[in-house]
Amino acid sequence: MNRHKIYSLIAGLACFLTLIILGTRITTTVATAAPAQNQAVTYNTTTLAGKVASVNGTAGLQIRFSAFIEQEADTSDLAVNPNPDVPITPTFVLSSALDGAAIAAPAVTVNQDFSGAPQNETAIAVDPNNPNRVVAAANDYVTRTWTCTISGTPCSALGEGYSGTYYSNDGGATWCCASNLDGSNLGTVIPGVEHLTGGQYDAGGDPAVAFDSRGHVYYAGLGFDRTAAPNTVAVNKGTFDGAGKLTWGPPAFINQTTSPSTANDKEWIAVDSNATSPFRDRVYVTWTRFIFNPRNGRYVQSPIAVAHSSDGGQTFSDPELIVGNVLYGQGSRPVVGPDGTVYVFWDGSTRLAALNSIWMVKSIDGGNSWSKPVAISQLVDIIPIANTAFRVNSFPAAAVAPNGDLYVNWSSLVNNTTGGLCSSRTNIGCHSAALYSKSTDGGGTWSTPALVFPALDTSNRTASGYPVTQPNGNLLNAPAARPVDTFFTAVAISPSGRVYMSGYAADIVSPWQTCATPASPTAVGRINCLALGPYINNARLDYAVADLTNGITELVTTHPINSRYGFGGGFFGDYSDIAVGSDGVFHAFWTDTNNQQTVVWWYGFQFAPTKTNQQDVVTARDNF
Repeated sequence: MNRHKIYSLIAGLACFLTLIILGTRITTTVATAAPAQNQAVTYNTTTLAGKVASVNGTAGLQIRFSAFIEQEADTSDLAVNPNPDVPITPTFVLSSALDGAAIAAPAVTVNQDFSGAPQNETAIAVDPNNPNRVVAAANDYVTRTWTCTISGTPCSALGEGYSGTYYSNDGGATWCCASNLDGSNLGTVIPGVEHLTGGQYDAGGDPAVAFDSRGHVYYAGLGFDRTAAPNTVAVNKGTFDGAGKLTWGPPAFINQTTSPSTANDKEWIAVDSNATSPFRDRVYVTWTRFIFNPRNGRYVQSPIAVAHSSDGGQTFSDPELIVGNVLYGQGSRPVVGPDGTVYVFWDGSTRLAALNSIWMVKSIDGGNSWSKPVAISQLVDIIPIANTAFRVNSFPAAAVAPNGDLYVNWSSLVNNTTGGLCSSRTNIGCHSAALYSKSTDGGGTWSTPALVFPALDTSNRTASGYPVTQPNGNLLNAPAARPVDTFFTAVAISPSGRVYMSGYAADIVSPWQTCATPASPTAVGRINCLALGPYINNARLDYAVADLTNGITELVTTHPINSRYGFGGGFFGDYSDIAVGSDGVFHAFWTDTNNQQTVVWWYGFQFAPTKTNQQDVVTARDNF
């Protein structure tokens, strides 16, 4: 491990006497209290867990931290292995005969590890000058499988959620690269953010990628500590050499902080790749700034911030809050129009709003000033999909057509009978529906929300694998009919104006046998089950792509996805993505679990080689 040093944490002192970090430009007054919270409760916001608890403890708030941060806040997986050289032989490994053993063509596995590391939260971009050059990114836990040691400690115990990227020079048919299990080569893991890649933070992830007009690619992600306050937004610039090899430069850090009263979350990146734009190749990054009362740790607000770079991501402008009085927000998404206008969309609400809305602001001067927020549509933020356990959200995705038309999509809970917004956040009588809206006047007015997948929305789930005999001898029969839930939407528009939208569809329901007694600690119990439990109903997913131009919808997955693999079924990521090249070919990119891989090292624990399904990131390309 000579090439990868463990850097000591940079400890900084910052006393925040106001609720907004000093140096932040504010476009409107933000002295607004948070929604109701138990005034007797205090929170230790020096840790991720304390910050998550503070937000989740705020009554009436639909906004939450990203699922990635919530997963990283759970430290039950951290434990010292007293016998790291003694392999564990699992008693049971949860599985289902209904699941695949390998991703089938024409779908392609993008990540290149085969050692059981999970990957999730997909982002993808195509070089506007070369449709064969595609860059993808995901949360990548590959260092949790590394076989090396540092001062006697397994590298897999020191690894964390990392920022993985992958690239293709043949239009997505094949992908590069894998890191070495001995840690001697990073592959395309982003350098300079997390410890094992030469950085100062415990963990990182939440990936987003975008190309400029000259063929450079930019990665945006988070860096943070799980049990301490430091956190940041990070941007790395990638360059291809003449042979097509991608090399990532060092990170530029935005809004670095050591303050317990601030947390950066859910960033996204956009680059003005329009060669004729007055702001050509300007880089825009938006994120959520969670703010907490420094005295008691209670959640105050979570406005959206933006910073931009005009020197290729080397330096960024001071962060600016752009939300007006929409102070409770999450899931921002910047996009750039053909004339250089920048639009930012997010899910959020004002102080007294009964419901969240999808909001938009724009800048016509390269991010120097911003419009007032426009509410596109109200929504009811979705809850975990029926018969699943993973965390979900209603974050928007957006794109701009060559003629300047704007498209945004999101998911909302809607009534099964009327199709209108659900009156409460429940899966009883309601389901998650992917919706979209369009603007032809630069975001001034928006069309009535329409279904992204109308045929799926009017269909019921298909039951498969029933009945099944429970351990006690009873039968588990198929559940009652339920509409298909659609969520984690994405959108991309081709140079010719074809509008592609994509997302997951929970269109299958099957039995899944639970674990009654998982091994301890949690990380070991994710693989080793000591005693099996009863069967439950389990929704399985397909990934769908719709072409709004011709009305065609296609399932691009080759086998239904079982979300129960990885992280106990509780974390599947926060989003999926789709991109389209100058050739009109779309590249859909999602998290899948139909590969079986062999686990040996995991969170510092060694296993007898054990086959298990795991989360991988998978793509499909087509042009209908």
